[in-house]
Amino acid sequence: MMMIDTADLTKTYEGRGGCRGVTLQVPEGCIFGLLGPNGAGKSTFVKMLAGLHRPDSGRAVMLGQPLGRPEARRKLGYLPELFRFQEWLTPTEVLRFHGQLGGLRPRDTRSTAFRGRVRDTLELVGLADAAHRRVGGFSKGMQQRLGLAAALLLDPELVILDEPASALDPVGRHEIRILLKRLRAKGVTVFLNTHLLEDVEALCDQAAFLYGGELLASGPLRELLGGAGDGGVDWRFQVGGWLPDSLAALGESLGGPSVSPLRLVEADTNGNAVLSARVADREQAGYLCALFIQIGLTLYESGPEPNSLEDWFIRMAASRQGGDAQ
Repeated sequence: MMMIDTADLTKTYEGRGGCRGVTLQVPEGCIFGLLGPNGAGKSTFVKMLAGLHRPDSGRAVMLGQPLGRPEARRKLGYLPELFRFQEWLTPTEVLRFHGQLGGLRPRDTRSTAFRGRVRDTLELVGLADAAHRRVGGFSKGMQQRLGLAAALLLDPELVILDEPASALDPVGRHEIRILLKRLRAKGVTVFLNTHLLEDVEALCDQAAFLYGGELLASGPLRELLGGAGDGGVDWRFQVGGWLPDSLAALGESLGGPSVSPLRLVEADTNGNAVLSARVADREQAGYLCALFIQIGLTLYESGPEPNSLEDWFIRMAASRQGGDAQ
């Protein structure tokens, strides 16, 4: 099931800015990262999903319901980038208020079960010891944790987080990473809008890249990192049974060494080797895997090359800037 499914979703401001024609799918149970430079349209897209902005055109389905349906909103947790809590309230009071905003009756938020839920949620985000302190004395990081608690309070199936760790120190960011991985393990889908590339690299199963309001790339993170902007993917293979003449044999099978895409990265004296090739798609990678087995090699592992997310981000932005210049 796709938790988020948009087609040509568009929102501009007097014809400028925003995002245009975004078609994007977010599978259930993954952590999905939305990337792009400042002004790319990420916040506009997130606000449309959260129901804060109405699209100009296009289609969107969230949690199996058309965008904005109450049935979907009840299953959604949302942490906005900019938020402010009443300074005179305590975290316990803030969460009680958010419970009512989520559809609970006032008397339900005073029940023993709900009080236990509030206590558990505050403990989850590291605010158990501050449950009865006034929010006005909180640091930005503590307020961000409280916002995350509000997003998680009612056990959502989908959580949309807009810059959830921007105000946290390294220890706090590490704790949030652990929390998001626990949510994924429970089957919760996390949609993450962040400029912290290391968080995306550490957490996300899939990602998308917005630039100038348009979607440039989307898919599994490993496959995105293998690309170089020409539609190809750098693929790595680990094999056993490697012999000194194996590379030549593979080259002949592929039409000659001059046209073979394979490159030997390393090999040891025990017959283990790592090869690399630039392939057009998974199908071509699968053909090479079959060829290895055909000539007597043992295939241990294959997959896209693990490139740096920062390198990929810069490469994607530079490719679009070059296109704009033309």
